[in-house]
Amino acid sequence: MERLKVRELVVVEGRYDASTLAGLVDGLILTTDGFSIFSDAEKKALIRRLGAQRGLLILTDSDAAGFRIRHYIEKIAAGCSIKNAYIPALKGKESRKAAPSKEGTLGVEGLPPDVLRTALKNAGVTSAQPAAGVPISYTDLFELGISGGAGSARRRRLLLEKLGLPPRLSKQALIQVLTSLYTKDQIAMELEALC
Repeated sequence: MERLKVRELVVVEGRYDASTLAGLVDGLILTTDGFSIFSDAEKKALIRRLGAQRGLLILTDSDAAGFRIRHYIEKIAAGCSIKNAYIPALKGKESRKAAPSKEGTLGVEGLPPDVLRTALKNAGVTSAQPAAGVPISYTDLFELGISGGAGSARRRRLLLEKLGLPPRLSKQALIQVLTSLYTKDQIAMELEALC
């Protein structure tokens, strides 16, 4: 099944939701880490920044907690183009969990791919990718000295701090975010200014 090319930043609750969507979506997916979004100033700033540039597509669970997170994201990203993808409240339990959720419904991670695909299409996802330069690669991260070398963790932390990005981005998320916002040359210039 071909993945949907999504221009918007897709915001989901957790890493299992992101993992499930990664097989369906060709685009940038960011997690709120549940209710942690309420106190994570860096992640809020990143959502606003990417939302202003690409627009947002919010996909949370159909339970009360999911709607609370959805409304909070809408509030912090006011002024951005926001699309909401809604999933049905299907009864069930995710296979990795010992018990069903409090409301007894499946979350994003537990839904069949065709249901998620329909929800994304119904939300009106934009299929064109944003104009960007050459995608940044793992090799670029190494060559820039922010991955896999002596002192790379420190340089990466300083770079992320300077760029106003969360320090806990995975390597894959780091590549996606940097590609969305900067060219390799711009990152190199930012790093030069740090040294």
